[in-house]
Amino acid sequence: MNTLTFRATGSLIVALAVLASALPALAQQKTAPAPLQAPMSSQPSIAPVAPVPVVPAQATPAPAPAVQSAPAPAMDVSATPADSGKSPKSTPVTLRELSPWSMFLSADILVKAVMIGLAFASLVTWTVFIAKMIELSLVQRKLRAALARISDARSLAEAQFALGSQDSVLSSLLAAAMREARMSAGISSDSGIKERAASSFAEIVRAEARRIRLGMGLLATIGATSPFVGLFGTVWGIMNSFIGISKSQTTNLAVVAPGIAEALLATAFGLVAAIPAVIIYNHFTRLTKGYLELVSRSSGSAGRLLSRDLDRTHVSGGTHSRAAE
Repeated sequence: MNTLTFRATGSLIVALAVLASALPALAQQKTAPAPLQAPMSSQPSIAPVAPVPVVPAQATPAPAPAVQSAPAPAMDVSATPADSGKSPKSTPVTLRELSPWSMFLSADILVKAVMIGLAFASLVTWTVFIAKMIELSLVQRKLRAALARISDARSLAEAQFALGSQDSVLSSLLAAAMREARMSAGISSDSGIKERAASSFAEIVRAEARRIRLGMGLLATIGATSPFVGLFGTVWGIMNSFIGISKSQTTNLAVVAPGIAEALLATAFGLVAAIPAVIIYNHFTRLTKGYLELVSRSSGSAGRLLSRDLDRTHVSGGTHSRAAE
């Protein structure tokens, strides 16, 4: 009985010793997966809970994984808002209004002078356009009506009576023809009279062409020179912009763009003045050609009436001479 009890006690002691030696290994196996499960959990405060108090001697490796998982949440995230909040304060940018009026006010004095001159040239162009349109429409209508009135006249006197007191280039041509016929009275050479009358007609036609083309040269000048004047203002403004960029020592687009936009506004003014001037000039060239054709028709009508009067004078003179015989 004592022997059995002794043997049982010895085997129990051996089992306890084996169990005591196995417990640290089990504790280490249970504490090792804790760092892997800590990032997967939604609450970081639960990760430090582990069966550390089981084996005090082997509990030191457990805090190491907890220290490695701690820096993950909030090192760089907390630093970025502070940096992003400070960045706009370090480089302040003042935006300028880029409307045409504000760009004109902030432009250089020479560029302003160029733009004012181009605006005045544009005003002159539209003034000439309105004045010449009224003038050409009136003289063309008047000359067509005058030609219609003398279409059935058989002599210079009848033509002048049909026109009455109407003032037109046709009345000037008829007056020149009658004056030449009166001053050449007693001269039997009809060719000389017609030649002198044709010379007077040519002078009247040239004077009327100069009068009707008055203002066309101004339109041609504005259309030809306005783009170059605007380009001069642009070049000057860009030079000043580059000088300002070198002084400010920055290449920021918000600083560079307004000066270049102000310089390009001068070119825009030049094109606004030049394009309508060229179009209006070409339009008036076509209208002037049509009117000068009517003037040429009037000159031919006056010449034909003068020729009829001369032939009628010779016929009547021959009849009287035969009657006298």
